[in-house]
Amino acid sequence: MFWLVASTAVAAVMAMAMIIVRLKAAKKPTNAKRIMLPPLFMSTGALMFLFPVFHISWLQFFEAIGVGVVCSLFLIKTSKFEIRDHAIYLIPSKAFAFILIGLLAFRIILKLLVGSTISLGETSGMFFVLAFGMIITWRISMLYKFLQLEKQLKIEA
Repeated sequence: MFWLVASTAVAAVMAMAMIIVRLKAAKKPTNAKRIMLPPLFMSTGALMFLFPVFHISWLQFFEAIGVGVVCSLFLIKTSKFEIRDHAIYLIPSKAFAFILIGLLAFRIILKLLVGSTISLGETSGMFFVLAFGMIITWRISMLYKFLQLEKQLKIEA
């Protein structure tokens, strides 16, 4: 029970931090590096799979990736860019905070269901894969949209 509460609290803090970072990011022009660095930094978490306690089956891996990709669709839908002053800005979405909170609630419910049938290590591994699948899909989509606008900027220049 302690680990459930602790991991939920950490996830809530991370969601709030992400909302704040997203709002601040909207004030500055963005670039490809700023879009793709978060998944790169998060990828270091895959080192957890060096330890047998976190190993998951291929079926669990693909289930987690699939759920992550589906969850990313909500984030993709609310991630839009605009060209202002010959630079590309991320438009802050009012729905973003609600989507993050909804995804957090969904993950907590899913964790309660999954956590009762598999070990804590496997649950941790699956939720890392889910989160990584979600962020990488979302960020690749953002990068694609950004690159399209960047081409448009170069044509206009």
